[in-house]
Amino acid sequence: MYSRHFYLREAPFSITPDSAYFFPHESAQSALNMLLVALRSGEGFVKIVGEVGCGKTVLCRQLLNTLQDECATAYIPNPDMGPDDLLLALMQELSIAVPPTPSRQKLNRHKLINALCDCLLQHAKAGRRVVVCIDEAQAIPVATVESLRLLSNLETEKRKLLQLVLLGQPELDEKLARPEIRQLLQRITFSEYLGPMSAQTVPAYLEHRLATAALSDATDTRVFTTEAAQAIARFSGGVPRLVNILAHKCLMLAYGENEHRVQLQHVRLAAVDTPGVRAAGPWWLRLGSAWRKGSLRSWFGRQGFGAHR
Repeated sequence: MYSRHFYLREAPFSITPDSAYFFPHESAQSALNMLLVALRSGEGFVKIVGEVGCGKTVLCRQLLNTLQDECATAYIPNPDMGPDDLLLALMQELSIAVPPTPSRQKLNRHKLINALCDCLLQHAKAGRRVVVCIDEAQAIPVATVESLRLLSNLETEKRKLLQLVLLGQPELDEKLARPEIRQLLQRITFSEYLGPMSAQTVPAYLEHRLATAALSDATDTRVFTTEAAQAIARFSGGVPRLVNILAHKCLMLAYGENEHRVQLQHVRLAAVDTPGVRAAGPWWLRLGSAWRKGSLRSWFGRQGFGAHR
């Protein structure tokens, strides 16, 4: 919609995780460094916990991209499944043929484990580690968590055959603290918290996203005024997903007014329309001010709705 207006090849603030837009702010870079060190040193279980919207999936994809030349990798985005289904999903990710099962018979878990183990041993002989990233790990059923622990037993005398990275919301820690799965908790040797960006980092984040989406190196990425960037940092609390949502709405508003710079009033109007942002004064005052300035009317008019329909 506004890409040409700001000389962009695509929308820069999509909330779809894209490792091309990975921004190494302090918390994200610390988490990535920990993951790389732990996995390259052969650790079996590693954990990342972060609040909603803080970029766990983008971090995971950046990790997989970094490791793709030195490891065999697998990614499981939705682990809310039983032990057998998770095992099948893992085998599919690693391109392991599932042993045939006679009709009307259940899957033979022993055969599945043997097929997986054979594949892992082949990778080990070739000098490749196998890393499995499980996103949204707080959704793993307790029975499946225990199955993961048993998979971590696959090892030679020298090394683990399978390394697992668990990424989840804080509820993951609550699940791992349950007495019946305490053995898995003891096997997690490294963990890191992925938090929001600092307020000082948000302006650089905005420019990074714009530069990544720019049509050329000559594109001006200073679209957000200093006041606007600071307001986005304040309203979002530094949570990347909220920053993206606010920034996207701000660009829409500026485009609707045929402006090439995002101003403070655009951020205030976007914040009114965005659930989850931090409060910043009575919403009706901000809405009334925005209406008097013409932001809403020009935006609706630009889209063909008309203020008096």
